[in-house]
Amino acid sequence: MRQRIVINLDGPRVEATKLVRKRRRWPRVLGILALLVLIGVVGLAVVGFFWWRHYQSTPTYAATLLVDAAQRNDVAVFEKLINDDEVAKNMLASVSKKAADRYGLALNSSIQQRIDAALPSLLPQLKQTIHAEVVKELQAFAAKSEPRPFVLLVVTVPRLMAVTTQGDTATVKAPLPERTIELTMKRDTESWKITEVKDDVLVQRVVDNVMKELPAIGSIDPNSPLLKKPQRKRPRRNR
Repeated sequence: MRQRIVINLDGPRVEATKLVRKRRRWPRVLGILALLVLIGVVGLAVVGFFWWRHYQSTPTYAATLLVDAAQRNDVAVFEKLINDDEVAKNMLASVSKKAADRYGLALNSSIQQRIDAALPSLLPQLKQTIHAEVVKELQAFAAKSEPRPFVLLVVTVPRLMAVTTQGDTATVKAPLPERTIELTMKRDTESWKITEVKDDVLVQRVVDNVMKELPAIGSIDPNSPLLKKPQRKRPRRNR
């Protein structure tokens, strides 16, 4: 009796077909993963771009530019971000008061009038003096730490300065040893600019320069009521 040998040709073909299909799926999976990664990178780039554009319109970015300019002594940036006219006008009242205080008892209405008349004419010189002093203050603030690249300043400056914004006005407080400088910034068409500086030490330095152009401190006005001695009353004699 003959025995038949039956060879199953369908089994291996089915297994081979499944293996080929599995191999074909991997490129698709990898392609989908690569596409998802690409979409994520593009999304992060878009979000980062719009965040950066928004950050460039904030007073914190302007303050970062000022610190960076102080590190590099970049005069062009200072000229762009400091409104010398507004800073000088806003400081004029403080300078006038401090200058008047220097005269002490020698101050009278005549000298006060001369101070008030002299300061407006000194405004161009005053602008240069104030500008130079503001730059010195910013450089002193920047010197508190080692020079850093601009990318690191973007991260560190918000921690070193307190910035509060209200509409188109911002207040920047920069701490220095034993005192704090307060800067007022206004929104400009392109950026934010410093329009006011509050710092007693800076005002005193400006007054030191202004006093050279003001009337010299002379003798005390003899007619000053402060120098009038009270008259002694003569004792009445008993009659």
